[in-house]
Amino acid sequence: MTIVNKKEPLILFVGDILFFIVALWVTLIIRYFDVPTLDTLKNHLMPFSILFVVWVVTFYISGLYKKHTLILKKSLPKILLNAQISNILITVIFFYFIPYFSITPKTNLFIYLVVSFLFIYMWRLYIFKFISPKQKQNAILISRGHEMKELEHEINNNDRYSFYFSSVFDLDEYSEGDLDNKILEEIEAKDISIIVADFNDNKVEVLLPKLYNFIFEKIQFINTHEIYEYIFDRIPLSMMNYFWFIENIYAGNKVVYDFLKRSMDLLIALLLFAVTLVVYPFVILAIWFESKTSPFIVQERVGMDNKIIKLYKFRSMTSNDKGKWITDDDNRVTKVGKIIRSSRVDELPQLINVLKGDISLIGPRPDIKGLFDNLENELPYYTIRNVVKPGLSGWAQTHQEIPPHSLEETKIRLSYDLFYIKNRSFVLDVKIALQTLKTLISRTGK
Repeated sequence: MTIVNKKEPLILFVGDILFFIVALWVTLIIRYFDVPTLDTLKNHLMPFSILFVVWVVTFYISGLYKKHTLILKKSLPKILLNAQISNILITVIFFYFIPYFSITPKTNLFIYLVVSFLFIYMWRLYIFKFISPKQKQNAILISRGHEMKELEHEINNNDRYSFYFSSVFDLDEYSEGDLDNKILEEIEAKDISIIVADFNDNKVEVLLPKLYNFIFEKIQFINTHEIYEYIFDRIPLSMMNYFWFIENIYAGNKVVYDFLKRSMDLLIALLLFAVTLVVYPFVILAIWFESKTSPFIVQERVGMDNKIIKLYKFRSMTSNDKGKWITDDDNRVTKVGKIIRSSRVDELPQLINVLKGDISLIGPRPDIKGLFDNLENELPYYTIRNVVKPGLSGWAQTHQEIPPHSLEETKIRLSYDLFYIKNRSFVLDVKIALQTLKTLISRTGK
């Protein structure tokens, strides 16, 4: 399935590294009004080579390598400037705490910020037109439901895709006979190269014998499930059935992955707990002075295999209706609560749960027992999200800016959770961890 330039991230990565180096060279020319000697360039490249790796991670966290990079053209200056400012701050800290190099750049860093921003910005704008497909292929979409409309809108309004839906057939609007004739007419009339369809739909199954013949005319067939998952990083819920779960969800042990995951949970949770312990007295005192009650709460939540776990948190509300969604403008959220919830400080005690093995650092967020009971009755397949261990942060939390406050938002969260369960791996966990770090730094976490 080739719908975008798969070399795009690699091209951007190599180009960024190259222009990091070029920007450093130009910075030295500007600073010293002379072409730098080989020794001068070498003295700077040694420490900066380490920093280039860190800077690329910053770019990744900022979204400069994600699949929808080409959409960022309008917002590129702001995102890039913020990323480079962060990189310069990291560089200052690096040279302060590791004073083992023969250079201590100060003025150079300011010059480098300006020069590197200009070079990377111009490079990104220049490469966009070469990464974007030169000519789009004609495609037809045969499906139904809300996800079909999402798919049509995304494909037809984004330059990065290699095809365009010249025709869309909503299965709810056609009888089998009309659909048959219309599709065949469109394929012949519009030089169709790609057919995207829900091949599990009964109406589409009837068409398969006739569509089969188009294989010999070099037409490519793509299942709507696969392309939707690839583009949106979530599973289309309206297309789900028991067969899909049996085919795609594995709840058994993945020996190497499970070992690595648990090892990292213990190591990172222990380190974070030790580092953040200094925050506890301040949070405890703030909660005590405002609420005059215990600064900690213990919540019953639903964990792996639908077992009840007791989760520790800092108190952020005066009371909690265990069967309802919570919003930050809820009058039960205290003043201190708003601060610690926005920065996720209220969840620091859950590191104890990670060490105990109740939850992982990465995984679907566990629901409060009362809310879970309601959602279990409202949403089909909802309990499937508990076949894996829940986590402090998950794939849904990195894609939804705020926790779900309605049934519809919970459906979207479930679609992200299913994507994680299906595709879970150590690499995906690292991606989630980096995106969570971005959320914490920007204080947009809720």
